[in-house]
Amino acid sequence: MAERQSGSVQASNGKATSAGTAYNIDLNSFSMRLKKFYSHWNEHKSDLWGSVDVIAIATPPPSEDLRYLKSSALSTWLLGYEFPETIMVFMKKQLHFLCSQKKASLLEVLKTSAKEAVGVDVVIHVKVKTDDGSTQMDAIFRAIQAQSTPTIGHLAKEVPEGKLLDTWSEKLKNSGIELRDITYWLSDLFSIKDSGELTNVKKAAFLTASVMKNVVVPNLENVIDEEKKVTHSSLMDDTEKAIVDPTKAKVRLRAENVDICYPPIFQSGGKFDLRPSASSNDDYLHYDPPSVIICAIGSRYNSYCSNLARTFLIDANAQQSKAYGVLLKAHEAATSALRPGNKISDVYQAALSVVEKDAPDLVTKLTKSAGTGIGLEFRESGLSINAKNDRILKQGMVFNVSLGFQNLQSPEDKPKNQEFSLLLADTIVIGEKPEVVTSLSSKAVKDIAYSFNEEGDDNEEDGRPKVKADAHGQETLSKTTLRSDNQEISKEELRRQHQAELARQKNEETARRLAGGGSGSGDNRAASRTSTDLIAYKNVNEVPPPRDCMIQIDQKNEAILLPIYGSMVPFHVATVRTVTSQQDTNRTCYIRIIFNVPGTAFNPHDANTLKFQGSIYLKEVSFRSKDPRHISEVVQGIKTLRRQVVARESERAERATLVTQEKLQLAGNKFKPIKLFDLWIRPVFGGRGRKMPGSLEAHVNGFRYSTSRPDERVDVMYGNIKHAFFQPVENEMITLVHFHLHNHIMVGTKKTKDVQFYVEVMDVVQTLGGGKRSAYDPDEIEEEQRERDRKNKVNMDFQSFVNRVNDLWGQPQFSGLDLEFDQPLRELGFHGVPYKSSAFIVPTSSCLVELIENPFLVITLAEIEIVNLERVGLGQKNFDLTIVFKDFKRDVLRIDSIPSTSLDGIKEWLNTTDIKYYESRLNLNWRQILKTITDDPQSFIDDGGWEFLNMEASDSDSEQSEESDQGYEPSDVQSESESLSGSDSESLVESEDDEEDDEEDDEEEEEGKTWEELEREASNADREKGGESDSEEDRNRRKTKTAFGKGRAPPPVSRASASSSAKRPLPSSSAKRPLSSSRPFSGSSSIKRPKNR
Repeated sequence: MAERQSGSVQASNGKATSAGTAYNIDLNSFSMRLKKFYSHWNEHKSDLWGSVDVIAIATPPPSEDLRYLKSSALSTWLLGYEFPETIMVFMKKQLHFLCSQKKASLLEVLKTSAKEAVGVDVVIHVKVKTDDGSTQMDAIFRAIQAQSTPTIGHLAKEVPEGKLLDTWSEKLKNSGIELRDITYWLSDLFSIKDSGELTNVKKAAFLTASVMKNVVVPNLENVIDEEKKVTHSSLMDDTEKAIVDPTKAKVRLRAENVDICYPPIFQSGGKFDLRPSASSNDDYLHYDPPSVIICAIGSRYNSYCSNLARTFLIDANAQQSKAYGVLLKAHEAATSALRPGNKISDVYQAALSVVEKDAPDLVTKLTKSAGTGIGLEFRESGLSINAKNDRILKQGMVFNVSLGFQNLQSPEDKPKNQEFSLLLADTIVIGEKPEVVTSLSSKAVKDIAYSFNEEGDDNEEDGRPKVKADAHGQETLSKTTLRSDNQEISKEELRRQHQAELARQKNEETARRLAGGGSGSGDNRAASRTSTDLIAYKNVNEVPPPRDCMIQIDQKNEAILLPIYGSMVPFHVATVRTVTSQQDTNRTCYIRIIFNVPGTAFNPHDANTLKFQGSIYLKEVSFRSKDPRHISEVVQGIKTLRRQVVARESERAERATLVTQEKLQLAGNKFKPIKLFDLWIRPVFGGRGRKMPGSLEAHVNGFRYSTSRPDERVDVMYGNIKHAFFQPVENEMITLVHFHLHNHIMVGTKKTKDVQFYVEVMDVVQTLGGGKRSAYDPDEIEEEQRERDRKNKVNMDFQSFVNRVNDLWGQPQFSGLDLEFDQPLRELGFHGVPYKSSAFIVPTSSCLVELIENPFLVITLAEIEIVNLERVGLGQKNFDLTIVFKDFKRDVLRIDSIPSTSLDGIKEWLNTTDIKYYESRLNLNWRQILKTITDDPQSFIDDGGWEFLNMEASDSDSEQSEESDQGYEPSDVQSESESLSGSDSESLVESEDDEEDDEEDDEEEEEGKTWEELEREASNADREKGGESDSEEDRNRRKTKTAFGKGRAPPPVSRASASSSAKRPLPSSSAKRPLSSSRPFSGSSSIKRPKNR
């Protein structure tokens, strides 16, 4: 692929940039690297630089060819941009540039930095466009010859291009000065990358691996699955488009900063070339089994390269599988040998040793090189991984480890399958241990080996896909299967297979976690709060003087003074529990004050209780007065003061539990803060004043939201953000950004883990009345257009803010936070009731959220243990979704009243996100279930883990038990409902209240009939006698009713038990939330029968 270059300066990514674009050279980076250049030169002048006194580098003009030149690499490394047709001459005291006027204007800023960094003077020679630069060259040579017997180092292997470089090369040869080649020594300078360079390499590697995983592999699977005829060159074009447009690979990198390292390579059909200079031909992709497909791609970010190669096996035969296994092992051995202090030859020897041991016959087929160093150049000279290179590996080096077997023979009949090659390549950064930065694309056998139904397969008769054994010896389906002409596996069957595998993994994971002695991340329930000492007055002198014998309220010291036996006794208002007043018929008023006393019901634990054990406490006190007005003022004053103190203490206690946050570092001179204006915040600030909009600013280490009021300010640190969401307006009225935090913060006086900033895009309140307006009303059309424009503008402003913050979070210092704005996927959303009202709940890539209605719902998918779909059955219009978290001490979350039409979509979403789900016909008592698991985890593990929720398995077990019980008829026949209620299966859904009621009923029946039953029997007896005029049919009907009325009265509909619910659906007129044994019944006491008196 050609490099598109035009204009006077080329951007660091190698792409074209217009001449009018403003460029800024990073002076800090320039100073640091110029100092490194001169230090390396001075330190290794004799052994590496050939004792040269002057270094002359000439960069060629722009070219459409894809090439890697040392001159261009040095320009990019030092200046951040490639300066075509520029001559740089480095001397001990001077640094000369010969270039055009436009480039000279950019280089002027280097003079001060170069002087401060290494003490050299920057001299810029400007060449007129029509001139060949001879005059300026003569001035440079005079400066060179001013040194005694100078020696010039240059790049001898680079052929001069263009008029300027031809003239410079001619003058250099005719100068009579000794010339020496420094190509090899520049490679040593570039070999160790600084942190900024490593970041560029890692971003390039992430893009390369993402293209392989998200573009190349799906494309190959689609082509093979649908048996398409696609050429290698067309696959190359599609892959190249994905690299230069990172959004196609689901990567958020700016397109102007990326480019390809080389045209992507696709090879198959027996024609393989493992050299980096290979290319994709116009032959069709060959995938007839057994076949091999090789794909190699490389991308650049800010001119830094990365490389990745994978081999895909299609119904591989034994020879191909063995060869790939040996190659994979050798590649991993070479990667492990890339450690500081080792020789480069040790890396190749590690790979060679594996091949010699496991497959000696393949040694001659192994590539002679295992890769090269990589960076600004795709192949850094002097860093080739072979058996003869004895250079020492150092931390900060980057290598492309590329290993393969060339031209292996396979005993196949088809000519295109008789010869094959294998290739693996990864980009690796040397640190304390090797870091494979392209590991996102797996090279494991299970991920690159494909198995399809073809002739000769053992499973052809039953039409099922071929099965492979995994590492545990269990049979699993291969990664993908071709669709058969006669049979296609249904989506439901694939989902069931995946869920079965998830069930096995989930039970193993839960068993490991429970065996480790933990049930989750800890107990989230709030601990009991202890109060501090309450002191109204430190000594008696602070008590105000008494004013008559009346109740007084001391607002300043938060105390009330009560007249007791003629003395004013102070009480802190926090000790008051309630205060009431009443008036009798004689217009006498009474005030009653009840205090918090240890030992009374609902009294919170107080540290003072333990501190003053054995003390006598005043429980309550009453006063009488003839002045109702004064009594009213006192009651109101005590209540107001108590409310203020309780609110303050509550806020203080909330703040005491907060995790200390780091201090916000304002942007200052480092960079201009990213701002978003006219936002509202939720939760809102306290106070009764008019609410004010504010602005959100992104600073160095966090966000700050502030309004025009000085006390309304919120800081959200980047390190405290767990999830960040951006939701543009669609069917709602607001556009928002939402932060879900790790630790609580205070917004005003509220403690919260969720902070939201939003803008109302459309008016929530609209004017009613005035009749129906015409659809063609110009005012109506204009109003709609204004709403659309406003919606688009707000969305664009938010999107710009989000993109800039994402770029900020992409910097190296935030790499450990893994922050990125997530956007809800509305097409996967569903309606439900997570709290008290119905809401539209939407999944994201990592969460399940509802960000419109308050309280907000944010559930991290990684924290979910399993999901249980409850009340799922025929005839049900709604069902419930219960989420069980990995922390078993955390209450489950239930989303009620989800329409049954959303059931299949939710199942598919859960399946694709690898979340195990179960189905049940009833709501379960999850608090009791989780308590049972945590009390005896070993029994839970031994009984199969979560498989007790498997409705299909339980149904089959119940059918078997029914068959085994056929022919048995008990002597005491019970009713159907009673037999069901006594079954073991009800223990999961039966509430504790039901059990208590049943026990009480049994006791009552033993004692005799109740008054209610006696009255009912008497009434029935009267009706049985009836009048003589009644017909025989009426009397029979009454007898039937009476028969059902004897004994125990039928329970009301609202008291339906779990066993009866399983037999018949609830009536459609029932409440929104189905009856659940996990929730107490409001009318449970109404069915208890009193005992006989």
